[in-house]
Amino acid sequence: MEKKIGHYSFVLGVILAVLLGIAASSLGAATVWLTSLLVVLGLIVGLLNVGGREAKDFLAIATMLVIVLWAGGTATGGIGLEKIQWIGPWLAGVVQYSMAFIVPAVLVVALKGIWGLAQVGEMMPSIGRGKRR
Repeated sequence: MEKKIGHYSFVLGVILAVLLGIAASSLGAATVWLTSLLVVLGLIVGLLNVGGREAKDFLAIATMLVIVLWAGGTATGGIGLEKIQWIGPWLAGVVQYSMAFIVPAVLVVALKGIWGLAQVGEMMPSIGRGKRR
């Protein structure tokens, strides 16, 4: 059941990020709570949808995606994505709201991984010390 909730949260988050990116300017005050919903969906995805073996792959891919999305918004020669003719404002919005969805999921998965490493360290205190000769 948790996987289904995580799956639907992911699908809804991607759709909502794209829709908000395209229509945020016309949604007015609803944009604030829809963005909050996007962050909550990202947290749910991080908690329920990613774990175990797939955590490393998720963190690597999502971190690369966050870097690319950030760079795409800042490394366009100072002009910004919103300056691109016709689709620029929509593209910049999709990037912005995608980050609002992806970053919370990455944060949760990374913290779960750190927590797991800390638990292993408590169970195996000799790791990292090595044998002295």
